[in-house]
Amino acid sequence: MITLTYRYRIYPDITQEQTLIEWMEICRTAYNYALREIKDWCDSRKCLIDRCSLEKEYILSPELKFPGEIYQLNNLPKAKKEFPKLSEVPSQVLQQAIKQLHKGWEYFQQRGFGFPRFKKHGQFKSLLFPQFKENPVTNLHIKLPKIGAIPINLHRPIPSRFVVKQVRILRKADKWYTSISVQCDVNIPDPIPYGHVIGVDVGLEKFLATSDGVLVKPPKFFKQLQSKLKLLQRRLARLQRRSKNYEKQRLTVARLHHKIDNTRKDFHFKVAHALCDAGDMVFMEDLDYRTSAKGMFGKHMLDAAFGQFRAIVKYVCWKRGKFFSEVDARGTSQQCPECGGQVKKDHYVRVHSCPDCGYIIDRDVAAGQNIRNRGIKLISTVGQTGTQTACAVDLPGTDENQSRQVAKSRKRTTRKSSK
Repeated sequence: MITLTYRYRIYPDITQEQTLIEWMEICRTAYNYALREIKDWCDSRKCLIDRCSLEKEYILSPELKFPGEIYQLNNLPKAKKEFPKLSEVPSQVLQQAIKQLHKGWEYFQQRGFGFPRFKKHGQFKSLLFPQFKENPVTNLHIKLPKIGAIPINLHRPIPSRFVVKQVRILRKADKWYTSISVQCDVNIPDPIPYGHVIGVDVGLEKFLATSDGVLVKPPKFFKQLQSKLKLLQRRLARLQRRSKNYEKQRLTVARLHHKIDNTRKDFHFKVAHALCDAGDMVFMEDLDYRTSAKGMFGKHMLDAAFGQFRAIVKYVCWKRGKFFSEVDARGTSQQCPECGGQVKKDHYVRVHSCPDCGYIIDRDVAAGQNIRNRGIKLISTVGQTGTQTACAVDLPGTDENQSRQVAKSRKRTTRKSSK
């Protein structure tokens, strides 16, 4: 079974847009009410049995069971009689809001932190339609229950033999999207290791450096628009909340954030496809970028979005039949890729110079070569150290002169190894 998700732009009219916004607010109130029940049950059992709370007391029956998912879903029909506005939303869409809460609750139980929070006005920005009797998507429209046909930009067709399983409606700034999940009963084997190997090292000074010597400059999408965003947010802070001018300015800020997100993701996809064009196997470091995003360079780490980039590279490699894997990241910048010796360097030293074998190369390229060597050891495949000279000169932001120089040094190193 294979599941794919495609995102398309939709264009609801004014009536449909207002209906979708009202549905999101109704689902938000149902979500908050269900969360309130869970918090009241938890607060009523915080105090010990032989004493009372000094701040506030929750008087609930000790026989009252925890308001679980099934309990709250079964109470929805009773709530619709008491609150008729709940009946405006399709029943399955309303149920998905409760299920979303309990998914967060289960995640909180597993981790031990991250208690679900109440949704403020405008924070509930998606609706999930989990089931359809027939295919709701045509070449021009998508048909939703109680709303009707909404124009859709089907920029790429849904593959044949795939069945639409669920549809999620998203609101980003003042634009509307739909994420369509399709399934097909077919098994696709994982890509097999073969061909040219590429090791990819990511960083702040250079967005990435490959083992072939290709260097990509960091685009810094957020930093380029930071001054404009600061001005718009300052204007927003001076306006009265929930007023008409406040909503206009809030949309302006949201559009700019949406633009930054779109340009960053487009750049990641282009680089990922260029990597797949350059090689058959891609290896990256197994790092948790969330910890480094909390340091002094947190803003730049979040602007680069290395975690999103790695996930996109993994997806593109799977889709194009290329092998992708992660290797241990410890000491990749402190090891010589030629002889394997330890060469300690500070962060400001940007050139790798090995005192044992005399190998001199850019520090980030050396790290990419170490990642490549570790990937070859990981898959334990014989014959992967050949002298293929595929260079990703089409990567966005690459410097062709640097790739030519590295190609010459690579030929020189192969002559040394042949001796």
